[in-house]
Amino acid sequence: MTDDTLTVLDHGEPIAISFADILKYHGRSFIGGAAHGFKAMQRAFPLLCADGRPERYELTIATAFPGPGGRDAIEMTTRAFTGGRYTVDLDLGGPDVIESPRGRYFFRFSYRDASVDVTLREGVVRAEFIELSRRGAVTPQERERLEWLKQDMAERLMSLPPEEAYDTVAPAIL
Repeated sequence: MTDDTLTVLDHGEPIAISFADILKYHGRSFIGGAAHGFKAMQRAFPLLCADGRPERYELTIATAFPGPGGRDAIEMTTRAFTGGRYTVDLDLGGPDVIESPRGRYFFRFSYRDASVDVTLREGVVRAEFIELSRRGAVTPQERERLEWLKQDMAERLMSLPPEEAYDTVAPAIL
């Protein structure tokens, strides 16, 4: 797994946050979701501001992805959940967006006068992961398989450049 870094500004001071840092905050329970949040931010930030380093307290996120891993990755980086700038709306994105176990892989990042929608590309998430997550791993073998699928998804996501993991809709003036 690569150890990419995101950089945000905190009152003008840069803060570099790696995926390893996010795992220190979140843990490994929803490592795939943490990787999704990280890659979605990597894809969106360069489209929201020229240097790709937004002021963390000026970012607003709306998502159809309710998973705790994605939320924690975004919270650690942007402090949006604590600041009331993070919302989950399962209706966002529409039927063309790939479904997650309990929502959709859709993130809307807004910053100052720009906004960008980020959606997962086809083929990144295994159908087996979605199915097993939805019905619940009952046997020890299913639980073990689900944990492997989460780790595999995180490794595959983190090995991809952001533009190969997530598509975007061009920023719009707000």
